[in-house]
Amino acid sequence: MTTRRLALVAALALAACASRAPAPTAADRGHLDAMSRAHAHETPTANGAERPPRQEVRAEEVTYGTVDGRPLHGYYARPAHAAAGERLPGVVVIHEWWGLNDNVRMMTRRLAGEGYQALAVDLYGSVATTPEQARALMGEVMAAPDRGVTNLEAATAFLQDSHGAPRLGVVGWCFGGGWSLQTALRMPARIDAAVMFYGRVVTDRAQLGALDAPLLGLFGEDDTGIPMAGVREMESALRELGKDVTVQVYPGAGHAFANPSGQSYRPEAAEDAWRRVTAFFARHLQGAS
Repeated sequence: MTTRRLALVAALALAACASRAPAPTAADRGHLDAMSRAHAHETPTANGAERPPRQEVRAEEVTYGTVDGRPLHGYYARPAHAAAGERLPGVVVIHEWWGLNDNVRMMTRRLAGEGYQALAVDLYGSVATTPEQARALMGEVMAAPDRGVTNLEAATAFLQDSHGAPRLGVVGWCFGGGWSLQTALRMPARIDAAVMFYGRVVTDRAQLGALDAPLLGLFGEDDTGIPMAGVREMESALRELGKDVTVQVYPGAGHAFANPSGQSYRPEAAEDAWRRVTAFFARHLQGAS
């Protein structure tokens, strides 16, 4: 076959693959644009917000399942002094815009220090170091959401079926905040409590009707990526549906106000939010009053 014909065959093959590749919806593209603007001038560098867990924990890299034959690698932590075989409640931890980086691992250890077995999932398969890389990775997940659902189903099975978690929570920030809500909506039989930090909201009542777990939403009033109008619309719809929802909005805080990797961190809001998260999980996962 001539060089010209080989080039033509290759071009046709690429075009065929491109035509089969899923494309994000207009709404997805709008959200991706908003997140790109919110993080345009940020870098995923530690900003001094790192905190040690309240008790000694043990953490390790794990494989928690597969998607399309590819292993899923995550970060698993639990209290160091927990008895062997002790059935601790679990928390699925979903990373923000940058991916499963060291800052998300730190937050996973903090959750383990509160008495949970915590699994940080990886929906990207890579870690971004620039806004451009993060946008590309987030766009890939948005274009094939079923893979994300399968990933999170594997994570819940890892904690409940393989490690005996009697109750299960989910928490995420930014990109992960939206996926935390989606996990609760798509897996109501699995999830007992859900926390979303400034994630993509859902306002469709038909979708929200599937929510069975209590939901804690934490948002910044000045967040241009997650407008307050949508947050209030979701909150109102959930209340009308009789759902257990708590929404806390922080004046003067923008997007990523609780992110320990970035330049938008707001200490007072982040510390109050952490207190609310730990109390919320203690009540719904540990039975605390």
